Amino acid sequence: MSLSGNHKFRLQRYAIRNLSLVLIICYAFGYLIQMVNPSFSYYISLDPYAIVHGQIWRLVTWLLIPPPTSNIIFTAIMLYFYYSIGTTLERTWGTVRYNVYIFSGFLFTIAGAFVMMGWTYLFHQEALGTYGAAQLFRIISMSFSTYYVNLSIFLAFAVTYPEMQVLLMFLIPIRVKWLGVLDAVLLVYEAFTSPYYVRIAILASLLNFLILWFRSRNWKRISPSEVRRRNDFKRAVQSAQQTGSAPGRMQPKSQAAHRCSICGRTDITNPELEFRFCSKCAGAREYCQEHLFTHVHVQ
Repeated sequence: MSLSGNHKFRLQRYAIRNLSLVLIICYAFGYLIQMVNPSFSYYISLDPYAIVHGQIWRLVTWLLIPPPTSNIIFTAIMLYFYYSIGTTLERTWGTVRYNVYIFSGFLFTIAGAFVMMGWTYLFHQEALGTYGAAQLFRIISMSFSTYYVNLSIFLAFAVTYPEMQVLLMFLIPIRVKWLGVLDAVLLVYEAFTSPYYVRIAILASLLNFLILWFRSRNWKRISPSEVRRRNDFKRAVQSAQQTGSAPGRMQPKSQAAHRCSICGRTDITNPELEFRFCSKCAGAREYCQEHLFTHVHVQ
């Protein structure tokens, strides 16, 4: 899911910054709708049968249907967690690449809903005869939501930051990669034990992650110590800018300490960027956060 420089430049003007916050606002509206009229979700769901019969608003409104939950405190914690990991990925990958990842998940889910409808007409005529097409697709289309797309965000975070530790149930420290493995195992189990339409929903919604997984073999994973180093460097730069003095072990303000080998931006021209060396490239080549995962390795 890499982007060339020209494509990325064209997409930059359309990219939505802080996309995770936008999604959470959509979920807030969705929870409000469910509180006022729970059955209204059936009129905004990703129902392919209704879409081909003129209800094209469903191509967008299904994004308002939030992940299922029964506890408001757990809901708040879950939304904050997804906001946290989403903004972290956006800072690491860059806004454009994060947008491409999320919206490709949405597009694959929409495509999966229509694949599900075609599969039903081909192999499940008995169900169509029993319930009727409109009623059947009204029910099973609820499996196509943002739930699995949200899981793809967490799996992407686990691939990018495998060694980072989180507190399971606020008590047990565990590395993110093991939570990612557990989620993957549970998804495989769910796929094998669920009806065909759920299997299609899982596969379609996670296609963006599968593409990311196959392309991530050359990545240098980000360790917790490197995260701390980044934060320390950022605080040092901010402190130097506020006091007008150079922080310890930094080069003079007129000389850049970091420069991207692709775009040429530095920590002086763009102090908000983060820079890292690529272990796969020959020589000491450094890249900004927007080109670290998208550049072609120099041998």
